[in-house]
Amino acid sequence: MDGARTLKMFGEYVPVRAEVADVPHFSAHADAGQIIDWLRAAPAPHTTYLVHGEETAAETLRDRIEDELGWTAVVPRSGEAVLIR
Repeated sequence: MDGARTLKMFGEYVPVRAEVADVPHFSAHADAGQIIDWLRAAPAPHTTYLVHGEETAAETLRDRIEDELGWTAVVPRSGEAVLIR
């Protein structure tokens, strides 16, 4: 957010090669309906990854995102790595 060109992760400095954005009014404690409403106001991403919460709840939210928004949504397996380009 402050324009840093590097940040420290796992004891190493790495270059910031991403757009960093503030997401106002978002709470990790929102219910599924509130999350869907919040997502509806955003541009559709290529893929949405759900990486927080219990697996069953994440799968249910994934299904709602796909059904209600028409987006591709994925719940990665535990330990699965995803390369985002």
